[in-house]
Amino acid sequence: MPQHTHASGRVCGHCDGFPTVAITTGGRNRDGSRRTITATCPACRGTGTAPARRALATVGR
Repeated sequence: MPQHTHASGRVCGHCDGFPTVAITTGGRNRDGSRRTITATCPACRGTGTAPARRALATVGR
């Protein structure tokens, strides 16, 4: 299976590129499926990428 790279920047260090996850609550719906809630990464706000770090410029003599 081919690996796809993120073209829009660096991968978020908090969620490792998996910004949205489904978490089971432990209960079941009437049809037998599990009840889930969706959680998004607060650091990248669900994008999966982090902005590039700015390079510090050294100013001096």
